[in-house]
Amino acid sequence: MIWLLIFLFLFSAFLFFYALFYRILMSDKRLDKRRAYYLKENDQKRLNPKSFSLLVQLQVYKQMVRQRVVSKKKNDKLEIMLSRAGLLLKPEEFVMFQWIAMVLGGGILFLLTDRVFFLALGSVMGFVAPRMIVRRKQQQRLSRFNDGLPDLITTVIGSLRAGFSFIQSLKAVTEEADSPIKEEIELVLKEMQYGRTIEDALQQLKDRIPSEDLELMIQAILIQKQVGGNLATVLETIVQTIRDRNKIHRQIHTLTAQGRLSGTVIGLLPVVLGLILYLIDPEYMSKFFAHPIGLMMIGAGVVSGTIGFILIRKTTTIEV
Repeated sequence: MIWLLIFLFLFSAFLFFYALFYRILMSDKRLDKRRAYYLKENDQKRLNPKSFSLLVQLQVYKQMVRQRVVSKKKNDKLEIMLSRAGLLLKPEEFVMFQWIAMVLGGGILFLLTDRVFFLALGSVMGFVAPRMIVRRKQQQRLSRFNDGLPDLITTVIGSLRAGFSFIQSLKAVTEEADSPIKEEIELVLKEMQYGRTIEDALQQLKDRIPSEDLELMIQAILIQKQVGGNLATVLETIVQTIRDRNKIHRQIHTLTAQGRLSGTVIGLLPVVLGLILYLIDPEYMSKFFAHPIGLMMIGAGVVSGTIGFILIRKTTTIEV
């Protein structure tokens, strides 16, 4: 019976949020298609908003959600966070995903345990999980960019020595590089085509990719542009420095692997054991939640485990 309730709950939540996203958040493409249809009928006629008032109204609702839920400051932060993660999501869409995760996480744990505490716990986990996923994707994308940066610089050096300009060298990079370097360099070239200076375009690239190695390369390019000199020779020195740093970083990452694993085990072991004991004997574990001393013990365990995880993580994190 409990699995039937879980299935019905998940199916109902899916239908509700699918309708919400389709009608409000995913209406841009439908609006564009409808607008293109009317413009194709008669290019000279002005677009009549009444002819597709429903779609216009849906856009108004979407704008209301964006204005009331996401402030300007928060919107900018979310845009930067999502762009660094390489996710094609708008800030309001990300907030809606957080709401969905809160409802599903809290609802599933409540149906499984019939405890208000797990309802709150699942809601908090559902709210935090999307941000953790985005941060993880940011780290993965930044790592891929840093791994491909030496090859990018090497391609630029070869193109410069072959007689190409710096812009032509960047175009050569887009033909050989993989994502995310290819996407970012293409964006830099498009910005320069739209009228941005090379300094502004590279500064925007540095803001999108918080990489120290990239910042070192950009600073060298901008300084060379001001004072002159052989850019290929300067980039050769930089690429060798980056490769040496990456080598040291990989060595440190290998040496600290055991410590990082210990921190993960310390952080997850109490939670996993608690869930296993609850599934084996719910009555035994429910005594912790029914008595104030039990709640204090759980709180102390969570706090101490979190502190231990943070301390081990800080100890094993060495900046190069």
